[in-house]
Amino acid sequence: MNPVTHNHPNISLTGFMGTGKSTAGRLLAARLGREFVDMDERLVAHFGEPIADVFAQEGEAVFRRAETQLCHELAGQNGLVIATGGGALVNSENRDALAASGPLLCLSADPETILARVEAATDRPLLPGGRAEKLAHIENLLARRRAAYASIPLQIPTDRCTPQQIVERVADALAANDEVAGMNRISVATPEGTTYHICVADGLLAQTGRLLANRGLVQGKAAIVTNPVIAGLHVETVAESLAAAGFEPVICTVPEGEQHKTLASIASLYDQFLAAGLDRRSPVIGLGGGVIGDMAGFAAASYLRGVPFVQIPTTVLSMVDASVGGKTGVDLPQGKNLVGAFKQPSLVVIDPAVISTLPAAEFRSGLAEIVKHGIIAAPEIFRRLEGDGPSSLGQLVSDAVRVKVDVVVDDPFEMGRRATLNLGHTFGHAIEQTSQYAVRHGEGVALGLIAAAHMAGETGHCDLALEERIRRLLSRLELPVTLPGYGVDAVYAAMFFDKKRQGKTLRFILPRKLGEVEIVNNPGEAYVRRALERVLV
Repeated sequence: MNPVTHNHPNISLTGFMGTGKSTAGRLLAARLGREFVDMDERLVAHFGEPIADVFAQEGEAVFRRAETQLCHELAGQNGLVIATGGGALVNSENRDALAASGPLLCLSADPETILARVEAATDRPLLPGGRAEKLAHIENLLARRRAAYASIPLQIPTDRCTPQQIVERVADALAANDEVAGMNRISVATPEGTTYHICVADGLLAQTGRLLANRGLVQGKAAIVTNPVIAGLHVETVAESLAAAGFEPVICTVPEGEQHKTLASIASLYDQFLAAGLDRRSPVIGLGGGVIGDMAGFAAASYLRGVPFVQIPTTVLSMVDASVGGKTGVDLPQGKNLVGAFKQPSLVVIDPAVISTLPAAEFRSGLAEIVKHGIIAAPEIFRRLEGDGPSSLGQLVSDAVRVKVDVVVDDPFEMGRRATLNLGHTFGHAIEQTSQYAVRHGEGVALGLIAAAHMAGETGHCDLALEERIRRLLSRLELPVTLPGYGVDAVYAAMFFDKKRQGKTLRFILPRKLGEVEIVNNPGEAYVRRALERVLV
C-alpha cells in the first residue's frame, strides 16, 4: 500500500475493546502517511478526565452524546485513520456517518482473547470485578452488540494475530473492497514464495473473469472442469464472466460423485484439454465441490507438467476445507486420496450465494468441517454455532477459511501442525470407505469428531464433558451422531489403508479443549475400538 494524500476517504476501525483497533490503527496510519485519530483519546481530552470517571460522575449518556458529536466531526474530514471506541458505532447514526466518509472495518476476537488483552487495564468502566466477572461482562456485551457489529461488511478477526498481522489483514480487506465492494480477501503465502488470494463475497461467480485478469492470468483458452449437475447451475455465469474478460471458456466435464474420483477420470480430462488446444498458460478452473477441486487440481498439476489452477468451490465443505492448501488427488480402490500432488492455486473464488442451490444434506455436511475448525483453533466459531449463529454465512466461511490458512501457511507439506486438520478424519475416512461412500465426508467427520473426543476423554487428554458438548452441537446442526449397521471390525481394518498412517501406527488428532488439539500416535487398539463403539450403534 502506497502513501496517500489527505484527499482520500477516511479509514475507520471499529469493534469491541481489545481487538486491536488503536494499535493497528497507528501502524496503518504510519504506513499510509495519514493522520491517526483515537476517538477515546480525543474524548478523554475533551472531558479532561478518564472515561471511567466520566461514566461514574456524569453518566454514560453524556459520554455517548459527545461520542456522536465527534463521529460527525471526523466524518466531515478526510485522509484520516480512525480508531473508534468499542461502543461508538453501536449507534446506527454514528455508524452511517463514518461509513459515508470512507471504508469501515470491524475488528473481532473471541472473549478469552479480549480478556487477555484488556484485563490489566484500569480504564475499562464496562468491565468491573475479577477475571470471571470480566469474562461474563465481555460475553454479555458482545451478545448485545453482535447485530451492530455484524452490519459492517468488512470483518477482520484478530485472534492469535500480532499488531502487524492485523494491519496486513486490514490492508487485504481494503484492497479487496477496492476490487469488489464488500469482498473479503485472504492472502495465502505459498512454499514457492508466491501469494495467492482467497476471495469471498456473494455474487462473486459473475466477477470470475475480472478476478483472473487482475491477477495476470493470460487471456485465451480457459478450461472449466465441472460435472453435469454443477454445469447446469453455475457454468453459464462463470463462462460469461470469463468471456467478458477476454478468455475463451471450454467446458470439460467428469461424472458426478466420489466414486468417479479416479485416474480414469483424470485421463478423460487430459483428452478434453488436448482436444480444446490448452497450452501451458491456459488456466484450469475447478468449478464444484471437493471431488471436482481435487481432480481439476491434479489434472492442472500434471498436464503439460503444470498449468495455472483456479478453484471455485460450490459446497460449504469445499469452501472451508478442500479449496485451501494445495492438496489434490484421486482415490484408489484401497482408500481415499492415495495418488495426488500439491498444486497451489492462482486464485480461489468463493461465492457463498451458491450454497442456496445445495441439497440440505450437503449443506449440513459442510458444517461438520466448520465445527472441526472451531475445535482446532477458533472457539468463537464453535460458540456462535452453539448460540445465535454467525453474523452471515459469508463471514462464517471466511472465519473458517482463515483457520485452515493459518495452519497450512505454517506447515504447507504436513510435516507437523497441518496434521491437526485431520481431527476426526482417521475415524471418518474409514467410515466413508466402509460404507462405499454412502456416508458423506462431512457426516463421517461429524462421527469422527465424537469418536476422537471420546478417545480424548478416556485417555485423559480432555474433560469428559467436551464429548457431550460436541455431540450436542452436531445434533443441533442435524449431523449424525451415531451410525447403525456398520461393524467395528470392518471400520477398524479400513483405518490401516489411511494415507496418514505411519507404518502400522495409526495417528489420531485429539481435542484437549476448544481451540487446542494434540497429535497422538498409536493410542492402543482398545481405545480405538471403544471410540468406534461410541458411534457405530
